[in-house]
Amino acid sequence: MADDGLQAVVSIAGQRSFKGELSVPGDKSISHRALLISALSSGASTIRGLSIGKDVQATKAAIIQLGAKVSARADQLIVEGGPDILRHPAGVINVGNSGTLIRLAAGMTAGLGGRYTFSGDESVNSRPMKRIFAPLMQMGAEIEASNNGETAPFTLHSHGLHGIRYEMPVASAQVKSSILLAGLGATGITTVVEKIPTRRHSEEMLLEAGAQLEVVQLANQTEISIERSHLKPINYDIPGDPSQAAFWLVAALILPDSEVTVRNIYLGDLRSDFLTVLRRMGADLTINYISNNSGDVSARSSQLNSTTISPDEIPGLIDEIPIISVAAAHASGTTVITGATELRVKESDRITVMAAALRSFGVEIKELPDGMEITGGGHLRHGTVSAHLDHRIAMSSSVMAATVEGVTEINGFDSVESSYPDFLAHFEQLTNH
Repeated sequence: MADDGLQAVVSIAGQRSFKGELSVPGDKSISHRALLISALSSGASTIRGLSIGKDVQATKAAIIQLGAKVSARADQLIVEGGPDILRHPAGVINVGNSGTLIRLAAGMTAGLGGRYTFSGDESVNSRPMKRIFAPLMQMGAEIEASNNGETAPFTLHSHGLHGIRYEMPVASAQVKSSILLAGLGATGITTVVEKIPTRRHSEEMLLEAGAQLEVVQLANQTEISIERSHLKPINYDIPGDPSQAAFWLVAALILPDSEVTVRNIYLGDLRSDFLTVLRRMGADLTINYISNNSGDVSARSSQLNSTTISPDEIPGLIDEIPIISVAAAHASGTTVITGATELRVKESDRITVMAAALRSFGVEIKELPDGMEITGGGHLRHGTVSAHLDHRIAMSSSVMAATVEGVTEINGFDSVESSYPDFLAHFEQLTNH
């Protein structure tokens, strides 16, 4: 990555093939949690493979602001934490563009107790926050927030939380994680009830760090309970981010004479569901497992068919829907995606913005209140795309641009720095052969 960062506007020449193998940045969701849990753990934790994007760098800055000691040694990060060394920070905790950080850190600091103020960029400060305010206030936190209590910036004051039983109104791993982190510092038992399962990184990592946490799977729901706990330091080795690998795998599938292998990506529950969908569409994929939760994935040029993605699949695909929509644009038939309303409150309204991006390439697409209908096989062309400062729209549009004749201009491409600063370098690596 260049020292001055990525350009706001990039031009992508089309009709390329993708060949080669590479590693993608460490998983972003796991990276955020590794830093926050390390900050809460008494002693020195080590982290390898941390995501290099700006979102995770904001989390590192936040835990330093809260008093954790962070140092680099060779290829790893050392985090010395624990309640005894954490403090109330002077000034505002700035989360940048990270919705994960602002929601998880709110729960973490509520459990620690004290007064904290959070803010972010324009995108984060427009995203819905009542979904975490409601349970944290039920636990005893006091929150003063902008826009009639709806959004950041906000100030959180906690002087002792108590456990609650909270039934999730929407499927959200971020909300679940915020409540569990708050429950670490609450009296009694805090229970989160999920009707629709979401990614389980927080539960797995908290258990590994010694939290008193129990997961009970019932017939129609999952109950996750946590009690006040003393966390121990852990050595984290973070595999590659599957949502970043998805860009290269889809590129190989939809372009002729292409084959790409992405090394050592996370393949745990509810994070590799996009591979199931792509295989259903006819994708030629090979998975070689390195461990129970990670492996190498290879993709080869394929004739794809349309599919239907149902609401119960969405929690396991939420980050990959933009690039899956690119695959759908190259599949025969009409792909229908429903139950994805959550996409409207991401870094952008990803339903509207991705539909507009695909239309600029000539794709026939119908926007639904909770998804899209994408008809593939039409006459495609190059165009001009606005990513609306959304990294996943920018990267998905880059892959789409590689498939059409001519040069496509993508505006707002600098948003990619939040998650994948080396994206363009890896794009050139795979297409210069």
